[in-house]
Amino acid sequence: MASSSSSSQGKHSLPRNVWILGLVSLFNDIASEMIYPIVPIFLTRTLGASAAIVGIIEGIAEATASVLKVFSGWLSDRFRHRKKFVIAGYALSALAKLVLSLASIWWHVLGARFIDRFGKGTRTAARDALIADSTAEHQRGAAFGMHRAMDTLGAIIGPLLALALLHFLGERFTLIFLLAFFPGLLALGLLFWGVKEPPRRSDIQRLTFRLSLQQFTRPFKHFLLVSLVFALGNSSDAFLILRAQSMGYTTTQTVFLYVLFNLFFAGLAYPIGRLSDRLGARRVLLGSFFFFGTIYLGFALASGPRLLIALFPLYGIYMAMSEGISKAYITQIVPENIRATALGTYYTLTGLITFFASSLAGLMWHYLDVRAPFYFGAGMAFLAGILFLPAYGRKTRD
Repeated sequence: MASSSSSSQGKHSLPRNVWILGLVSLFNDIASEMIYPIVPIFLTRTLGASAAIVGIIEGIAEATASVLKVFSGWLSDRFRHRKKFVIAGYALSALAKLVLSLASIWWHVLGARFIDRFGKGTRTAARDALIADSTAEHQRGAAFGMHRAMDTLGAIIGPLLALALLHFLGERFTLIFLLAFFPGLLALGLLFWGVKEPPRRSDIQRLTFRLSLQQFTRPFKHFLLVSLVFALGNSSDAFLILRAQSMGYTTTQTVFLYVLFNLFFAGLAYPIGRLSDRLGARRVLLGSFFFFGTIYLGFALASGPRLLIALFPLYGIYMAMSEGISKAYITQIVPENIRATALGTYYTLTGLITFFASSLAGLMWHYLDVRAPFYFGAGMAFLAGILFLPAYGRKTRD
């Protein structure tokens, strides 16, 4: 009887750790997204920094997060601890808000953004491995889907809260940065007292450090190759916003489209995650590549602004089909002792390729045509889907 009840609970409910980590991401994203849209305004208007300085700060910040993930993931596997790295990462991101609230020169902002992204690079692989460690394999899609839903909900609430604060406080940016510290502090408290480190098996092999793909399974290396091909055409979402503005949307209307995209992403991440547990993560990911290609073709071929009202929500559906599901798939095709290392490797390599893809898209936009990045992105997505076809129907691990 107890066994039956436990089995039923395992099928229909997620572990406490997953829910708490979802809330942690929700509050941390509220804090981060409260300040992210107004940092460029603070830099240029208040501190007198140039657009080039803004670009340098963001480039250094994002590169820091991307490069660090593979090393922090390996350390998490090496020392068999997840929670310590996750706490350190979220603590650094909370500290960054305090540093930002004291900024009086542009390089203070650089320091704050560096600390924030250093925190993200420290926590991400360990956090996702902790979600996988806490969850049965048949629930991974639902677990990562729910986490992405909570994370994206924070990305919706944060900017709206920032708009409200700007309305009531005016351009008192440093006060808004200080207020953003408190949701981050709440996230840290939830993490510290609410999340428990799952017991690790004593027979799991400790790792020696090596920057090599040989330690990974063939399915992971195949998926990594497919993901890198796809990432080459998956430029920053900023180009979707630019495309909307190029077709006549006002700033307010464009923000509405972006909120619409996030609402679909947040609303469907969990149910699509649960669906992937039933159908298999490979099938959903395979469909996501071709779906993305079709959406990007739509952005390229659109001759009037009305089509974008459908394309932005469809893009939210694509994100729900890919973001959490890719993490679930990776945790299914690598051994437990290198789980965080594999996730960190995936994040680092795809992040660096995406950085290059955004630069390439900018050049195509400027020198060829505004449609060119979308044609190219569609082509890379279809190619990635074709390359991923051999994985269809194969066993989860080799």
